[in-house]
Amino acid sequence: MSLDYYYLNQLKKNNPAWRLLQADHAPLIASFLHKAFIQTNERILAQSQLVSILDDVLFQLKNEDGSALFSKSAISYLDDWSQNNKGWLWKFYPQGSDEPHYDLTPATEKALVWLENLAEKNFVGTESRLLIVFELLRQIAHGVETDVEVRIAELEKKKRDIDKEIQSLRLGDLAVMDDAALKDRFFQVQSTARELLSDFRTVEHNFRVLDRDVREQIASWDGSKGQLLQQIFGERDAISDSAQGRSFRAFWDFLMSPASQDELSALLQQVTQLESLAEFTRDTRLQRIHFDWLEAGEYTQRTVAKLSQQLRRFLDDQAYLENKRIIQILDRINLHALQVKSHPPKEDFMNLDEASPALHVPMGRPLFTPPTKIKLQTHMYTDELDNIVPETLYNQMVVDKEELMAQIKRARGLSPQISLAHVIQMYPLEHGLAELITYLSIAANDKHAVFDEEVKEVISWFDEQGIVRQASLPRIIFTRT
Repeated sequence: MSLDYYYLNQLKKNNPAWRLLQADHAPLIASFLHKAFIQTNERILAQSQLVSILDDVLFQLKNEDGSALFSKSAISYLDDWSQNNKGWLWKFYPQGSDEPHYDLTPATEKALVWLENLAEKNFVGTESRLLIVFELLRQIAHGVETDVEVRIAELEKKKRDIDKEIQSLRLGDLAVMDDAALKDRFFQVQSTARELLSDFRTVEHNFRVLDRDVREQIASWDGSKGQLLQQIFGERDAISDSAQGRSFRAFWDFLMSPASQDELSALLQQVTQLESLAEFTRDTRLQRIHFDWLEAGEYTQRTVAKLSQQLRRFLDDQAYLENKRIIQILDRINLHALQVKSHPPKEDFMNLDEASPALHVPMGRPLFTPPTKIKLQTHMYTDELDNIVPETLYNQMVVDKEELMAQIKRARGLSPQISLAHVIQMYPLEHGLAELITYLSIAANDKHAVFDEEVKEVISWFDEQGIVRQASLPRIIFTRT
């Protein structure tokens, strides 16, 4: 991206991060927001909590400086910082709460991160980042390689390196990472973990912007509703299927894995207990960063779901208004018809081609199907008839469906509600699984039968050999008609 003059001039006018750095009270705003949200890894804070923190900050500054530079109240500052012309805080009302809540905007977080990076660092690590670059390049090259032999050769090389390392360990050659390498990698972990947490705000902000744009489209749309819905869902699918959306889903699926959570917790605990990193691990935020990821991710998922529900209600309201308009037009037509009822027009006042439209869909016409010619073989093979046992034809099992329905009816007369298990307890199965399936068929076609998927029942019966058979199925309840 080119940083030309016109782009930067527009950015200076409209970007909240730039406005924050130019603000008269930028040190107060940045230090307070960093203390309230960044240092504690907080996502959402109620107004009462944020006012209490800001009151403490203002009180401390007045005592130290002895000046009345900050004369407004804490709540006035918060209202001012959440205005559209500032854009440093996002003020909203959560569902079921009448107290406003606040969260950082992505632009504000970028400004705070930039200010953090201005501080001089005692240690600047480069090795870990260089290794990350090499590893990512290897993954890209290996991931797009289509030659099987090349992939096998690469894996064989890794195998030889692993075998060589194992052999060195067996010989007592143990290479331990020095303190400089430890610090380098630890700072890289800290930085990446913080960046991941801030990405959740950006993803959530993108969905809120999409939702706002969709509402504006709905309010100003003059085309068909089908085209509107196609465009809306097309944009949502485009975000979900974008590289950012797929990457977020992959990250979330990996983080939600219990094995990944256990491994991450164990690694964080092991690393933060190293003596070489003791001076950097006093801050316990890194030890619970994965829980902050989960909390932020869950909040983002809930926000997306809530936006979808709100959009659905918004569309329903639009449909209700359209239907109301149609009903008003029909009412006026009825009123005009009643007014001319006693004095109908003597001449024709409307011409109708037909009383109702006749639809002839071209694709509704079936294609020609040639008649099937059946070829019959008249030759009869009598040799195989000797092995057929005729008694099999007369021993077929027939389940009397009418009798089963009568049994259900008699059982219903004993109780307002009765389950299939109780019916079978009163009238045991005589034909085993076939009779049970017939009961299920009767229940499926009975509008007064209820299937409870939450509760399972076990039905038992004896087969022809006297062996107990069992079937587990959802509870079926027959009610009186």
